[in-house]
Amino acid sequence: MREATPMAAGWAGGPPLRGDSRHLDADPPRTRRAIMSGTLRGAAAAQPASAVPPTSAPAVDSAHRDALSLADWRREVSALYARVRAQADPRAAWTLWRATRDALFAEHPQSPLPATARHRSRGLPHYAYDPALRFAVRTEPHPPAQPLEVPVGADGRLVLLPALRTVGLARALGGELTVYSLGGYGGGLFLPFRDATAGKDTYGGGRYLLDTIKGADLGSEGARLALDFNFAYNPSCAYNARWTCPLAPAANALPRPVRAGERAPGR
Repeated sequence: MREATPMAAGWAGGPPLRGDSRHLDADPPRTRRAIMSGTLRGAAAAQPASAVPPTSAPAVDSAHRDALSLADWRREVSALYARVRAQADPRAAWTLWRATRDALFAEHPQSPLPATARHRSRGLPHYAYDPALRFAVRTEPHPPAQPLEVPVGADGRLVLLPALRTVGLARALGGELTVYSLGGYGGGLFLPFRDATAGKDTYGGGRYLLDTIKGADLGSEGARLALDFNFAYNPSCAYNARWTCPLAPAANALPRPVRAGERAPGR
């Protein structure tokens, strides 16, 4: 079996997404203006004002804003990773990724940072970029295994289906990794991991490298999966206890330190 190889200079993947994701471009102009002005709220728009109890308006407005801002956050993340994949220079792609995430964490209403900490944010802590921790990895089907059920608070239980196993990372990292498929609606590939820095210089529950259902997708090079550990990032619960996140399973605990990507908050 051939081992994982360092990636070529370019990123493989589709063309970058276009448009400013802070605009509701999917809506017709009249509908978009109505949403932005607050004059259209689903079924309530067809009812006389007296049909909507005044006491419910603040809750409706809050849920409405939250739903739109979450959709905007997802668009921002997806567009960011599309721009990353389109970059010819991996280090420039990483610099773009860092700067955009810093801005989102400091300014976006869906930021994992507590609201009181956002204006004080000076950027998320990272290791320096290390080109040796960027790989184009061959994968093979994972042997039959039981799904993992992970409790995720009010969202119930997340089902992780072992889908792929990397081939060739062991020489550099001391072990191979399992890439999971998310059970349920939407699917997607998910790659959480822990390494020897966890609980010391990085978040104790591990970090994420891929979460394609939420847009975190580094693409591929031919049939090989792009795994650049400089893009490893913390789950939201590392920044705020109100979030519940799936942590890295024992199968993805690497024995060696991976000094790349985001460090623990406050480092």
